[in-house]
Amino acid sequence: MTLEIGFTEELTNTQFAPLAALCALYQHNHALEPLATVGIPMRMRDFSSASKLVQVLLSILTGCETLSEVNFRLKPETGLAAVWNWERFADQSSLSRTLDALTLKNIDELRSSTSLIRQAHSRVRDHDWRSYLWLDYDLSGLPCSPQAEESQKGYFSGKKTPRGGNWPGSVRSTTAKRSGPTCFRATSTPYSASSQPFWPQKLL
Repeated sequence: MTLEIGFTEELTNTQFAPLAALCALYQHNHALEPLATVGIPMRMRDFSSASKLVQVLLSILTGCETLSEVNFRLKPETGLAAVWNWERFADQSSLSRTLDALTLKNIDELRSSTSLIRQAHSRVRDHDWRSYLWLDYDLSGLPCSPQAEESQKGYFSGKKTPRGGNWPGSVRSTTAKRSGPTCFRATSTPYSASSQPFWPQKLL
């Protein structure tokens, strides 16, 4: 199978071009065909039950955290739908009804079908267990711009904050407040103001 990626006269085909290439590979290898064995008791209209299960998977791959995001993230992607020979994607309500219609038997069928998919394409399953299997987990943090999408303030173990705008030595001290011709520095010991002179009490 040969995939060709190039320019078109249209402004854009899809914002998920890498996923479109992956979907074409899925179709060429019939990777998701085991999903057709899940017999959901629903009347077929525009899409089969297996097609809607594939679309639920695609919603995850396109970054949808919930099915409510399908209508504005996945449904407008007619170019991506064309890879699967669909004119469009199903509405989020149709996908929700499909998942709601799953019976306990269907869930077992879904587990079996996903296991077949995993076993058919798993490199671990074909590993020569006479040698070690190395799993590389890279949990090191990477710095990013504050303007990066979903960027959050993090912590790097063993690393100090570089001298800059947030370094205490470079920040102007705010503990001094001008209240007259002179400047008094704040202290850590609180005192109560009073117009009366303070005389220590005598012990009787």
